[in-house]
Amino acid sequence: MSRKVTDKAVDNRAARHSHIIIVGSGFSGLGLAIRLSQQGRTDYLVLERGNDVGGTWRDNTYPGAACDVPSHLYSYSFALNPDWSRSFSKQPEIQGYIKSVADKYDVRDKHLFNCDMTGAQWNNDTARWEIQTSQGDFTADILVSAVGALCEPNLPDIKGINDFQGEIFHSARWDHNADLTGKRVAVIGTGASAIQIVPSIAKQVAHLDLYQRTAPWLLPRADRPYLLPEKLAFKYIPGAQALSRAAIYAARETQVVGLAKFPPAMKILETVARAKLRIEVKDPELRKKVTPNFRIGCKRMLISNEYYPALGRDNVDVVTEGIQEIRSGSVVTKDGVEREVDAIVVATGFHVTDSPAYDTISGRDGRTLAEVFESIGQQGYKGSAIHNYPNMFFMLGPNVGLGHTSMVFMIESQINYIADAVATIDRLGVRTIEVRKDVQDEYNAELQQKLSGAVWSTGGCASWYMDKHGNNTTLWPDFTFRFRSLLQKFDVSAYETSTSARTAA
Repeated sequence: MSRKVTDKAVDNRAARHSHIIIVGSGFSGLGLAIRLSQQGRTDYLVLERGNDVGGTWRDNTYPGAACDVPSHLYSYSFALNPDWSRSFSKQPEIQGYIKSVADKYDVRDKHLFNCDMTGAQWNNDTARWEIQTSQGDFTADILVSAVGALCEPNLPDIKGINDFQGEIFHSARWDHNADLTGKRVAVIGTGASAIQIVPSIAKQVAHLDLYQRTAPWLLPRADRPYLLPEKLAFKYIPGAQALSRAAIYAARETQVVGLAKFPPAMKILETVARAKLRIEVKDPELRKKVTPNFRIGCKRMLISNEYYPALGRDNVDVVTEGIQEIRSGSVVTKDGVEREVDAIVVATGFHVTDSPAYDTISGRDGRTLAEVFESIGQQGYKGSAIHNYPNMFFMLGPNVGLGHTSMVFMIESQINYIADAVATIDRLGVRTIEVRKDVQDEYNAELQQKLSGAVWSTGGCASWYMDKHGNNTTLWPDFTFRFRSLLQKFDVSAYETSTSARTAA
């Protein structure tokens, strides 16, 4: 990707240096910044392309945006929030929480907002990262990628999509100036965003066509407002909120048995999902359309109490024929049917396994992350380091994703590991550090062995979790407390280190 130069006066300045540069300030980047500050460090900088902290919760402001993990678990363990309004929080409340944490721990002055990283290259001679951004050049001894998986919208490659004359936007870039009231709207996609958007706009639009490629499995959403006595208990009774959090965590971890250990156990959840489908979708033809054709858990399980009822509305149609093309004011499906629309909402997810950010980072041998991943798939070590990328750590790297519980738990595990790595590097006077290739290979072989018997890899399951090499490079195949234990301390013996200015061979 070519470097963007927007201000010569800025770009011509000498590169600014920080010992540690973190790219991104969602839950992961912000959490690491707080930990570094708690260690007494001031020699770090966070580069954030947005105008505030929050990451995906800052950007995803579509109607109905909410979390599918209970509030008490979807928060930092060191910054519990007794003021959650309900069991599953909505986007504005989550974003407000993240901002409040940034303020509480006073790390905003370590951020450079509206700063988009456009390139990063490892310099073997100086043993530093050279970083280009929309606000000039930087260098760093240690680079941490915390860009997250849900930050680059995935736009579908549909013939004529650029010729559409009405309002069209991705769910992650919602156009709040677009008034959909009384309009004919097409929603493309049936993932986590779509099942929240459709019920939120169905009542206001004249007609809604939902273009479905794959029907998702839905489970009940146990969402409710917290009662005043509960809020008071969370706020004033020591340990009450921590106990609630622990109970939620334990309940969620039970799903690992079916997902990763013994897939037949998923029949229990499938029975619940099928019962929900029968109760909430009365029309046999519609029920047939929205019944998944894959084993539950193979793809992300979604939760909603409003999605199926919304599909049953008179002004909503579920279209299962694939889209042939988009014209100036209509959508044409492969069966030749043309449906007129005034607006299109694209809810087709994100570039997770093929993030454009991978094209911007070049390692020790000059290859970009995209080139490395293209050749061997997304492989890393403990989701936190990748061979060929010295002095670089990754938040939410390969095989850190989850399908059942809070990613914040995994993020805090990585914060422990990376913060200890930085402390180890400084204590030992290490100049360069790079995970050993044999260690990374052994780690990934063990991961794929564990994944081979999981629900995501059996019974003909096909999803974006799998790469072109046939490997699941996205999900963690075990209990999350084992991930926490694995990353409790930095294992310097797994890395090649040097105290010279040049990387060890």
